[in-house]
Amino acid sequence: KYIFFKICFLSYCILVLVPGLNLTWPGSPAEDFMYQFKGTCYFTNGTQRVRLMARQIYNKEEILSFDSDVGVFVAVTKLRQSSAKSCNAQKDLLAEYQAHVDTLCRHNYYQTTTRTSLPMVTISPARTEPLNHHNLLICSVTNFYPQQVKVRWFWNKEEETSGVVSTPLIQNGDWTYKILVMLEVTPQPGDVYTCHLEHPSLQSPITVEWWALSESAQNKMLSGIGSFVPGLIFLGLGLVILTQIGPHSRGLVQ
Repeated sequence: KYIFFKICFLSYCILVLVPGLNLTWPGSPAEDFMYQFKGTCYFTNGTQRVRLMARQIYNKEEILSFDSDVGVFVAVTKLRQSSAKSCNAQKDLLAEYQAHVDTLCRHNYYQTTTRTSLPMVTISPARTEPLNHHNLLICSVTNFYPQQVKVRWFWNKEEETSGVVSTPLIQNGDWTYKILVMLEVTPQPGDVYTCHLEHPSLQSPITVEWWALSESAQNKMLSGIGSFVPGLIFLGLGLVILTQIGPHSRGLVQ
């Protein structure tokens, strides 16, 4: 395994580490050049063995490198041998680079491997179809990290393995993932479909249910919601009015 990261603490040492670079100064002819510094960490068996490679590159050509396994700077080209000698004479610089095996490589490894993001789970039918018609239920699992995830479908508390189709893991671009797991169904009134999710960030699995309701049951549910919402609104208005007249009422009593 390896992790790439940028290291900026040597930017002020370019002239020291790489003497002789033909840099452009005010008043001199314009000349294109590019200096790069690349740090790479290599891991074996987790953090049991960690190796840091720090490379300095000028105009796409590597000129100087530091290998933590060797412990010194090495000139990649003959012209930079004096640069390597100058760097290796700075014992504090060598110690600083060697220390980055722990302060950067191992630190970044633990930050990455212990990071978690809780998943969000929803169920929705692919099409608006009446009961007794073929359909597809989609269990959408989003915003989770790490990528290890196990999604299962249950029909009336019995696990379903046939008719299950899954997309590959999809990267969101922010270190989180999403996945869609679909189940072919022909729902009957009263059927209960459950999406069951297991993930390292969870102390216990997440289960989300989808109920197959007949049209009359849906109408009753909508009617109940329609009656509940106005009641909730009037209750809120009543509380607001009581709050506003409360102090005046206490003044009258006194």
